[in-house]
Amino acid sequence: MDFPNGGRVRLYGADNYDRMRGIYLDGVVLDEPADFHPAAWPEVIRPRLSDRGGWGAFIGTPKGRNEFFRIREEARTCDDWFYLELRADETGILSEAELADAQKSLTPEQYAQEYLCSFDAAILGAYYGRELADAERDGRICDLSPIPSLPTFTAWDLGIGDSTAIWVFQIIGNEIHVLDYIENSAVPLHWYVKELNARGWGAKADFLPHDAKIRELGTGLSRVETLGKLGRHPELVAQHKLEDGINAVRLMLPRMWFDAKRCSVGLECLRQYRSEFDEKAKVFRNRPKHDWTSHGADAARYMAMAYREMKPAPKKPQLGKVEFTPLTVNDLERLHRLNANDRKWG
Repeated sequence: MDFPNGGRVRLYGADNYDRMRGIYLDGVVLDEPADFHPAAWPEVIRPRLSDRGGWGAFIGTPKGRNEFFRIREEARTCDDWFYLELRADETGILSEAELADAQKSLTPEQYAQEYLCSFDAAILGAYYGRELADAERDGRICDLSPIPSLPTFTAWDLGIGDSTAIWVFQIIGNEIHVLDYIENSAVPLHWYVKELNARGWGAKADFLPHDAKIRELGTGLSRVETLGKLGRHPELVAQHKLEDGINAVRLMLPRMWFDAKRCSVGLECLRQYRSEFDEKAKVFRNRPKHDWTSHGADAARYMAMAYREMKPAPKKPQLGKVEFTPLTVNDLERLHRLNANDRKWG
């Protein structure tokens, strides 16, 4: 919208925030920032304000402890921010009767999130919210260091013109230590290889989705072959149903540890990965919502399926050779007397 004085208001979609690179902004209003990719504000939007000394305003509803929560905490403690939290039970804008009726229609978590500005309420429809809350409570999201004597693995979700996501992990006994998360878009495979090498992440195996074996028209090579030529060790994860992969991640999460800093973006993908809501039928569909969280969540699914294949099968007990000693009638009579005495004396 252009104004007579030369001013202009533009509307952008946060699902493609990279298109804002190269512009400048006098000010920006971020609506529902809890749904944004964690990199949208610090890496793209915030730098656009620097030329003009511009301002930013965040308005929205909480959806867990994500980037919006971090910004909210900064705003509460910094003098150069203005912070206002409007709980429905404190403003007096809505009547008590309306609030009581809303509570009847919503779960306690929904009501706390939508009406009471709660950042601790579970994200509705999240697949891994409870497991990640347990991990945080147990102290399994912390500072992690690799163990040099153990092999390192990576799990990839490969996008075409889309984001590619990579988890880096080690297996330590019955635990999975997730050391790093890398995500980017619109860059070739050799960028990811260079980035992994720069961070010191060689790998015994790089686990890829099963369709990575398909040859690309431009090069005539599959991405498996391309990564092999770049010095990686690609291995294909067996094809599986989506729901089986999601369940594999759920089963794996209780034994997972994450590096809090290096995996922060990937953890947000997992926290906000949720089933798609059918607005017409008012029910959750049996498939995930496809958004910025999908790539990190899909890479975690490949990690879980690869881990399932790597786990050694439980060993069957080895029965030794049993030798039998023949018994005489006198032996049987003596055993009978012993058993009788045992019964007598308890």
